[in-house]
Amino acid sequence: MLKEEGISVVETASDGKTGVECVIRHEPDVVTMDLEMPRMDGIEAVERIMKAQPTPILVLSAHASDGAELTFEAMDRGAVDFFEKPSGEISVGIKRQQTRLAKTVRSVASVDTPANVHTSARTSGRPKHAALESECLREPTLVIGSSTGGPTVVTELLSELPVEANLRILIVQHMPDGFTARFAERLDQASEYEVREATDGARIGGGEALVAKGGKHLEVSGYGGGRIRVSLTEGEPVHNVRPAADITLQTAADRIDGPVTAAILTGMGSDGAAGAEAISAAGGAVLAQDEETSAVFGMPQRAIETGAVNEIRPREELATGVLDLITTGGRQ
Repeated sequence: MLKEEGISVVETASDGKTGVECVIRHEPDVVTMDLEMPRMDGIEAVERIMKAQPTPILVLSAHASDGAELTFEAMDRGAVDFFEKPSGEISVGIKRQQTRLAKTVRSVASVDTPANVHTSARTSGRPKHAALESECLREPTLVIGSSTGGPTVVTELLSELPVEANLRILIVQHMPDGFTARFAERLDQASEYEVREATDGARIGGGEALVAKGGKHLEVSGYGGGRIRVSLTEGEPVHNVRPAADITLQTAADRIDGPVTAAILTGMGSDGAAGAEAISAAGGAVLAQDEETSAVFGMPQRAIETGAVNEIRPREELATGVLDLITTGGRQ
């Protein structure tokens, strides 16, 4: 299928050990990696490739809770993104997604892998912010939008945000159903915030976060008493994705009368740009991840081009950037 889409397949391998050897020998632009294989599984293969011959890796993941966990582990080890295997007859189901698969492979191949690999030693705890307690905007909301390369960046960002900031956080990560619940669990474990997958009618207050459910748009349907109410909808995909960050950002701009900050992080495409404009027009502030630390500088670039972005920060300064914006409201 990749060949039919004009992609050159230089080698195939039936197990992780052979796969690592092939990568070292051929130095390909991109690797597609299964996770459950004989001799050496995909997790170890990803880790060995990133040490021996850093290469952008696209994980092919099964739709299951254990498959989701393995997928996130592979991304922790350096894989850039994942492509969900269709359920049922694989050869039939995935054929329907041939064009999307090739597009994803090309997107992953464009990643500057060494810049995308970050270790746990990179951070030194939550950033200090002298004005946090005295000058934080009242009842602030943070809406995060991300796609390719986003899961690890979002995890780092939440792990560094102090609960004292009292944020209400909405997270839109382009990810299919079956993965967002596990993603929410991982964020909950990594941060001081109480994080869960969004359900229709869910409400959150300060110190809480919701992850948009895969396959559904997350809309802000109400706001009062410092609490946000959300609804899940099955409207048409926006920018070919559902959930779409634009939907969440635009409804947040329309319905939240308190301060709102948007963070547009690494990802392919233009989702989040229109939402950033809506947040800015409503008096909110917008942060974008910089090009150097973005796995794919699509979403941040499109947002920056609108002129709505107040701050552009590298991956390691995203939390500080958010804290700056919730204490200043974007004022210089």
